[in-house]
Amino acid sequence: MTTAIQLTPQDTIERGLALAAAEGADGCVVIVAETSSANLRWANNTLTTNGAMRGTSVTVIATVGAGEGTAAGVVGRSSVTEASLREVVSAAVATARASSPAEDARPLVDGTADADWDAEAEETSVNVYSKFAPALGETLQRATKEGRWLYGFADHEVVTLYVGSSAGLRLRQALPRGHVTATGKSGDLSQSAWVGAATRDFADIDALALDAELTRRLGWATRTVSVEPGRHATVLPPAAVADLMTYLYWQLDGREAVEGRTVFSKPAGGTRLGDTLSSQPVHLVSDPQLPGLETFPFAVARSSGGSSSVFDNGLTLTATDWIRDGKLEHLMTSRHTAALIEAPAATPAIDNYVLSVDGASGSTDDLVAGLEHGLLLTCLWYIRMVDPQTSLLTGLTRDGVYLVENGEVTGAVNNFRFNESPVDLLARFTTAGATVPSFSREWGDYFSRTATPPLLVPDFNMSSVSQAS
Repeated sequence: MTTAIQLTPQDTIERGLALAAAEGADGCVVIVAETSSANLRWANNTLTTNGAMRGTSVTVIATVGAGEGTAAGVVGRSSVTEASLREVVSAAVATARASSPAEDARPLVDGTADADWDAEAEETSVNVYSKFAPALGETLQRATKEGRWLYGFADHEVVTLYVGSSAGLRLRQALPRGHVTATGKSGDLSQSAWVGAATRDFADIDALALDAELTRRLGWATRTVSVEPGRHATVLPPAAVADLMTYLYWQLDGREAVEGRTVFSKPAGGTRLGDTLSSQPVHLVSDPQLPGLETFPFAVARSSGGSSSVFDNGLTLTATDWIRDGKLEHLMTSRHTAALIEAPAATPAIDNYVLSVDGASGSTDDLVAGLEHGLLLTCLWYIRMVDPQTSLLTGLTRDGVYLVENGEVTGAVNNFRFNESPVDLLARFTTAGATVPSFSREWGDYFSRTATPPLLVPDFNMSSVSQAS
């Protein structure tokens, strides 16, 4: 019986590149992602599961031809062994030979080996919860004594990415990422509230503070009020702002804009680069080196499309102002798309963003204190695009919409369906607070590196009452 030989990431890349060359490929990129994760789950005030997992994925990108005649073939697989790697490489080369020339073809990004190229993949374990877990246990006991119910989960992962190419590229980067999401319910299950937070290592997550916020919100809900749909003055905490602004971020696709398919397209053709989106001093910035929001400092593309290109793997990412002083400054582009929209250089997507407003200060509570009458909308869910050309979104409120009267929260209100455009919201908000790390309930599971301010919108569109609970 033959035992499958598991390769190191470095061996996988070197052998993959050699196999591609032997198969006649003109170029090749091999991406290996080693993922280590650990999680905790709790329900009905009891810790239900905990565990740790590891996984590996390999993507081979083979190119054949030269110049405008270059075609690419991409094949990905998990848990590749020495024997199966040959199959993956052969399939990628065969796919490239069977494909038409790629319109986004560019020379592969060249480079040298990172100083830590030979290092092993990093790991996490349940030990990452050494501070968080005891505090969580205390909150579960407290909830039982107070007649509340707690549900939630915590997840932490470290992805170590290795990228190698026939052009000499040898990149390695390890990135940790974690989040916690928790729901509290009243004893009779009639009311619920949600909180969440993102982290790199759980050292900064205070389980007692999260539970205190859940308790406060459930306390608000001891009084319930029926509110009619319509346009309401609404305070959006940073989490709810991230729910909406992440969609705006994803729409910054240069290819779709130049083809007239998004809110960033001009009706007569071209893009809205240089247009004023807000009269407020709004900034939307991505930077792979943002403290606390660090992400991969090079482009990683396992497929081509829109603003990404497999030919750009390894392209260095730098700080990018998407919106500066309310004006649209950049769109996401590959090297190919940058040429299409006549941009001076490629600005690929970066896996984080910070939304801020010059001079803004204060917290969500401060915005509530300044509101005479309106709503506090804590989180959204089931958000879907209605019209990409206006960025109109629809969705539902969930686990906490509250009535604000004379600067105080006085009760919980019914849920709504909303219809809003995050681009319009940037033009219409009247007050912003300080930007803080945020965690979107809708998107945070896989896009958690965000920082946003709370916003006061004078006329948030609650289009109809929802029976969802």
